[in-house]
Amino acid sequence: MSTVGGEILAILHELAPALGQPRVRALHVPPPPADGSRRGEFAALELDDGSVGLAYVLLGDTLARLRSGEAPALAGLTALDVAGAMAGPAGVPRTLAWAAAQALAASLTRRAGWAPPAAGDSLGDLAPGPGDHIGLVGLFGPLMARLIASGARITVVELRPELAGRHEGYEVTLDTAALRRCNKVLATGALLINDTLDAVLAHTRNAERVALLGPSVGGLPDALFGRGVHVLGGTWVEDPGTFVQALAAGQERGGAARKFTLAREQWPGWRALLARV
Repeated sequence: MSTVGGEILAILHELAPALGQPRVRALHVPPPPADGSRRGEFAALELDDGSVGLAYVLLGDTLARLRSGEAPALAGLTALDVAGAMAGPAGVPRTLAWAAAQALAASLTRRAGWAPPAAGDSLGDLAPGPGDHIGLVGLFGPLMARLIASGARITVVELRPELAGRHEGYEVTLDTAALRRCNKVLATGALLINDTLDAVLAHTRNAERVALLGPSVGGLPDALFGRGVHVLGGTWVEDPGTFVQALAAGQERGGAARKFTLAREQWPGWRALLARV
């Protein structure tokens, strides 16, 4: 089976020529004053048609490398050129590739006049309750209080061995196979960047709801929905110009962006959107 990055890249090869092969205008990286806040979690790739794509930059040393000037020169390259690293190994090129894929998706949806629904909550519409067994891929610190209060059983899959064990209201394990016992699963879009999504989804086939959240999930979701993801949650850029200015300055984005939640049945498909362009 091909990787999710490879499948999306194949779609982009069909899509980009129809959009006029938009090129990269600039890469915007959050400044040091934004460190430690949500304002410093992702970079934005801006295309010459005004479209913007986001990518999470806190994996490994990605942010440090981008700030040090180690990022490849992108201005003038086609977004499709940059997106070519989606099927490659984890690292800075793959991170920027996902941003390019998002930007191309934004170019398509803007021209087609389509936008995803506003987010109902921060839990990907999982609606946890006492009868649920929730699987979390990674420790979602800001969400734990709400999840514990729901009365659901909670199992967290983590990479850090020092977190393993029983905690008040939840259990942490290093075994991804523990997700097989969960009826609802919540994971971050970082799985796309570090190329572990397929390995995780291999253990979620029995789940009635799988949600993927984060700034890296705003691209074309056809391959994600086809793999068993039921809902996506991310950031939708309403005003690209204002958004990139705020990001580059480490400021709040305000009304320039909003959160969205997109269920599988709400997505029209990239071919249907392209037919509207």
